[in-house]
Amino acid sequence: MKNLLSVLAISCVMLFGMGNLNAQTLTQDQDRPEVIAKTKVAELSPKLELDGTQQRALFRAYTAHESNYKKHVTGQDQSSPKVQANKKKFDDVLKVSVKKALTEAQYTKWLSLQNM
Repeated sequence: MKNLLSVLAISCVMLFGMGNLNAQTLTQDQDRPEVIAKTKVAELSPKLELDGTQQRALFRAYTAHESNYKKHVTGQDQSSPKVQANKKKFDDVLKVSVKKALTEAQYTKWLSLQNM
């Protein structure tokens, strides 16, 4: 009987410990470029009436953009000429990718949404 209670107690501790571990990793995943890109595309999809191909193209563009920002812009000295040049380069690459994926009307609406 003591063995049964101790096994039950250990398994409960393990179960609660794994739940806490899982909760910690969920908050870390919110900073990943894929998660950020998916959120942005989900927000843009109803506003721009995107089809599946456009959603995939925007997802890839935003993922690359966020990944490059994390590596070369975020956490750097924003007044540095190198950082400003990287930021402009990555923003221009995003605009080109988005323009390729969207129609002219959608692209114009996307530009207006970026200025908000």
